[in-house]
Amino acid sequence: MRENYLDTKRSILMAGRAIIAQKGFSGVGLSEILTAAAIPKGSFYHYFGSKEDYGRELIQHYVDGYQAVLDQVLGSDGAARGKKPPNARDRLLTYWGYWLESQCCAEFEQRCLVVKLSAEVADLSDAMRDVLHVGTGNFIARIARCIDEGVTEGSLHIALEPQATATMLYQLWLGASLLAKLSRDRIPMQSAMHVTRHVLVPPAKPSTLSMKGLP
Repeated sequence: MRENYLDTKRSILMAGRAIIAQKGFSGVGLSEILTAAAIPKGSFYHYFGSKEDYGRELIQHYVDGYQAVLDQVLGSDGAARGKKPPNARDRLLTYWGYWLESQCCAEFEQRCLVVKLSAEVADLSDAMRDVLHVGTGNFIARIARCIDEGVTEGSLHIALEPQATATMLYQLWLGASLLAKLSRDRIPMQSAMHVTRHVLVPPAKPSTLSMKGLP
């Protein structure tokens, strides 16, 4: 019974995600969510206390899923499958490439809810804002751990410490995502990738010229 309850609740959340990712939270009425989920109003309140409660849980569901994606993309578990895992720098660039493609795709359910809802819910609901605030803090911390791993293993060099670098890059990509929405093209995202590659610098190869003449 509990499993059926959770499955139904999850399906209601996913039904509303695509339209909220397209129109925003305030732009979507409860009736539209009910229609998308194919449930009566009474059933909705069996799972959620209010539309704001629905929004909070939708964001939490998104944050949890995104954290799982981060762990998968930035993790180094390839060795457990008998394969040499990509180095940390390559994993970070794979993540930013995933961000670029997902934010430029046509499917709204793939779009970042942080980009879509942050400015809106910050003034609308403290409960929803808190979930986004904690969630983005966790995202940045996960990126910072991967950057630190790259510095330790020698796959990248950074000018700032890992937490500051991760924060700067995450803010860069949030801004690029907003600009891409205005321009309706990939140029801001491609520019963000260009900057990211120059921030996450691979270590310089040692020069063989300086070794000549040495014993």
